Amino acid sequence: MTVQPCATSANLGPGFDSLGIALDLRDRYTLEVTTGATEVVINGEGAGELPVDDTNLIVRTLRETLEWVGAPQIGVRLTCTNVIPQESGLGSSAAAIVGGIALARGILQDPSAIDDQAMLEIAASIEGHPDSVATAIYGGACLAYTEGEEVRAVRLRVANADDGRPVLRPLIIAPNRTSSTTTARAMLSPEVRRSDATHNIARAALLIHALAEDPSRLFAATADRLHQDARSGQMPQSVSLVHVLRSQGVPAVISGAGPTVLIPADAPADIARIVSEVVEDPDDWRLARVPLAQEGIRTVLS
Repeated sequence: MTVQPCATSANLGPGFDSLGIALDLRDRYTLEVTTGATEVVINGEGAGELPVDDTNLIVRTLRETLEWVGAPQIGVRLTCTNVIPQESGLGSSAAAIVGGIALARGILQDPSAIDDQAMLEIAASIEGHPDSVATAIYGGACLAYTEGEEVRAVRLRVANADDGRPVLRPLIIAPNRTSSTTTARAMLSPEVRRSDATHNIARAALLIHALAEDPSRLFAATADRLHQDARSGQMPQSVSLVHVLRSQGVPAVISGAGPTVLIPADAPADIARIVSEVVEDPDDWRLARVPLAQEGIRTVLS
């Protein structure tokens, strides 16, 4: 069987650990059940770097999911074709986790044992925060939150433009370097000023309105005061690029934990020129328009 998890872009500026969008950039994982030892073949992004044994995140997640439902373990031959850049702020780990759970669900005799809510709970327990995994499961734009000990998520409405397509037409600007989520989170202060918290609460609420009703407010709605500048020491060029773009009215944000920069809509026609004037080595940066993924995890049973 094969699953195709999508890339995600979390936070969207003010929605730290809660908001995200799905991007139609998909890895492909094919599982064969065997009676032997674990085999993992990785093509594309992460080849020669990611583990090819039971410590591989996809395999580890699959095994934890089988244990979660009380199913027996299996022999695994896994072939991965990866196009989502690793440790780039585009949800490569969320894709691996959601993909691993989907593979486990696909081989169960009763796939209903893992519904989407169970998938969300398992994924969030492994990832540690729910925004990326929720978006990878449901697609579109999502809001994730906790209610007591439970993780919840809702899919948000995204307005359509006059041509019938979603108003979100994301552009990603990705450097040829990585950023550790753990390191990026460690740079954040455990305390925030009340004015900054109030700012982000208002802008996150405005962002939900902008997505559904009034895209003209996306620039104001993507302003952040809690986490992006705090990470500038780890990704100075990315943060500088966000500042330059925003000074020109472009709704640019750091995607996830970075270092990728996301422009969710209204990217300027001369974006390549702007990037070349801000970053040190423009050839190390790639620009790509990636459509909003209306579908989250995709499963192909064979």
